[in-house]
Amino acid sequence: MIEQQKQEPEIPYLTRIQVLGAMGATAIILLIVAKLSLYLGNFSLFSWDLNLRELLLGVGLGFLITTLSGLTYRLWTAYRKSADYYLEIVLKPLALPDVIWLGLLPGLSEELLFRGVMLPALGSDITAVIVSSLCFGILHFSGSQQWPYVIWATIVGMILAYSALLTGNLLVPIVAHIITNLISSYFWKMRQFSAMKK
Repeated sequence: MIEQQKQEPEIPYLTRIQVLGAMGATAIILLIVAKLSLYLGNFSLFSWDLNLRELLLGVGLGFLITTLSGLTYRLWTAYRKSADYYLEIVLKPLALPDVIWLGLLPGLSEELLFRGVMLPALGSDITAVIVSSLCFGILHFSGSQQWPYVIWATIVGMILAYSALLTGNLLVPIVAHIITNLISSYFWKMRQFSAMKK
């Protein structure tokens, strides 16, 4: 069996502080863009109704996306390589408790921008779903070999966008995004720990 060469990242490996700083800076930038868009735009943000039904819908959707992501990871080799490449850059330098920030920061800021602002600004229709989801997918681009990860992020963006449209509540995609990031990141880190022990 031929040993596969490990793909080196096109961007340099980052330290834990650099990854956490980049996540924080990205979250702040996305929040500023969202706030400016709301201030300058002529549209309304989806509601943020905190109720048990939408909270449970978000949790359920998060588990569904995580399950679909796991199946895609197992069945689509190009996506598995792309995801491992991306996650090695983002997750490898982080300590296990940092996964909480990886769930919260992107879950809140990305949902506010892509589903909270962009979706209604573009008309809350199929075109808005596609355009906002493509932008969300492109945000996850980190190198020329990353198209499978971008495709999957775009599909997840569509699922999250439809959850906002169907419920009219931004809480659903926010919770789903946070749950997806937390669970996926946790299991990826656990796989890395068990691989290091072998």
